Amino acid sequence: MNYIIYSVEDDKDISKIINRTLTKQGYIVSSFENGTDFIKEFNQNKPDMVLLDMMLPDYSGAELLQMIRNNPSNDDIQVIIISANGLITDKIDGLDLGADDYIAKPFDLLELVARVNARFRKYKRNNIYKVNGITLNVESHECKRDDKLISLTVKEFEILELLFKNKGKVVTRDDILTSIWGNDELETRSIDMHIKSIRKKLEDESLIETVYGLGYKVS
Repeated sequence: MNYIIYSVEDDKDISKIINRTLTKQGYIVSSFENGTDFIKEFNQNKPDMVLLDMMLPDYSGAELLQMIRNNPSNDDIQVIIISANGLITDKIDGLDLGADDYIAKPFDLLELVARVNARFRKYKRNNIYKVNGITLNVESHECKRDDKLISLTVKEFEILELLFKNKGKVVTRDDILTSIWGNDELETRSIDMHIKSIRKKLEDESLIETVYGLGYKVS
């Protein structure tokens, strides 16, 4: 899986360096010079990680961080603050607001890569996905809404896991057939019936969005 990273940094030189460095590591990186453009894209397509400068021309990093963390559906998005304010109090404030890590400027590129890689290693190791109050634990094969256990069939669980892994992106019916059943020769109607069953069990018709002519998406 190619992780998507949004870099919010108004210094063009630093932004280019971050983008170039992480792209070489295999990440999909989009850069934003202000909070307005970031928010517009964030509301349309959610990333896996946000690298956030605390001093921007239109929003403060704290405001953007609060915007992200105020929505429980964003709980699994990693946020790393990158700031010139390297005081311990600034780091504590950032972490208290919901950041997962803090890198002070000027920073070493090797440190940046190591911190980003470390966050994603932990993300993969946990194998726990949380979206809109739904928790999917891959290791224990449990699905819960809040504290209520939801009984899913093996295929239903695998479909939901695939959608959660690709949160914010459209997963085509062919992708589902290939990933879950190992081929794309089955009728796509079988996928639609599984999705209908998942929605009913989750008691949430809006969690899994139908993208007509393509497939499904979880935002």
